[in-house]
Amino acid sequence: MENIKYLGVILNEDNNNQIDLQERIKNANKTYFMLQNFFKNISKELKLRLKNTIIDETLTYKSETWTLTKRDRKQLNIFERKLCRRILGPVYKNEKEKWRILANKEMYAPVK
Repeated sequence: MENIKYLGVILNEDNNNQIDLQERIKNANKTYFMLQNFFKNISKELKLRLKNTIIDETLTYKSETWTLTKRDRKQLNIFERKLCRRILGPVYKNEKEKWRILANKEMYAPVK
């Protein structure tokens, strides 16, 4: 099976977008790490806005041609949650005096 890159999209005979999806996740991750130093000095709201405009666009470029399977959706959701946790950072729990990561419900709540 031969893979061809055409206009930034990896195509193959089986129309399997798994390789293209992995490449897109890798590129979106690289984009995040390029912006990481910039993220240190800005608000969480602006960080999420930049994620939505820059990183998500890198991830979903030409995604209207994808046929997503459950596995593909799961990979995209996992990547998004990891990225949000990195951007929003840990939460300090006062009662236990410990740091913890955000739960899924907390991540999707509006940022204050």
